[in-house]
Amino acid sequence: MYQPHVSVIGQHLWSQLCDLAPVRVRPARSVLLRQGDPGTHVILLASGSTLVTLTGSHGERTLLAVRGAGELLGELAVLDNQPRTASVIAAEDCRVHIIPAPDFLAFVDHHGLLAALLRHAITRVREAETVRLEMATAPVPVRLASALGRLLRAASVAGAEYIVRLTQAELSQMIGASRNAVGAAIRPWREQGWLATESAGGLVIRDIASIQSHANAHR
Repeated sequence: MYQPHVSVIGQHLWSQLCDLAPVRVRPARSVLLRQGDPGTHVILLASGSTLVTLTGSHGERTLLAVRGAGELLGELAVLDNQPRTASVIAAEDCRVHIIPAPDFLAFVDHHGLLAALLRHAITRVREAETVRLEMATAPVPVRLASALGRLLRAASVAGAEYIVRLTQAELSQMIGASRNAVGAAIRPWREQGWLATESAGGLVIRDIASIQSHANAHR
């Protein structure tokens, strides 16, 4: 089962790593890491949730994963000194620590973390392949319900309602569907009161279990 980085390296070392840089706030929908950029730094996600997306040669975007607090973002590009293979977008307001690559590499070397981080990366790649297969083959309502469920599980605040700070156009890009298809999927869920739409374009999720059950029952 996938675990966040804080569980892999331990809370004590995670706290030490956080101390290497001040906390910063990044607003919802901002790009934290961009596909193709050099690995100049890593990001520690102290709170909030993020989308990991892959952009294809024709501009199509695919969701690879959703990450929550306690995650290290962009470490592979730093560890292998290669361009970033995916983008990371804030799904809600996020508190982050931005660690320069030399400081991160020195920390990894000093504490002997390389093997653990590489094992964790393999698990992450396998999870991303599962998500990509689902996004490529499942009906749009199933894809959307799954993506919303991942966002909910990674959210920094648990409660009766969860607000997705993404527009329907952004959600459609994320799951590889048309905006009309996303609107059609949302319509019965809104009519049942399982979610609501915000005037700014976001979604208020009220009953993710019913949304997912409905989506899978009609696949």
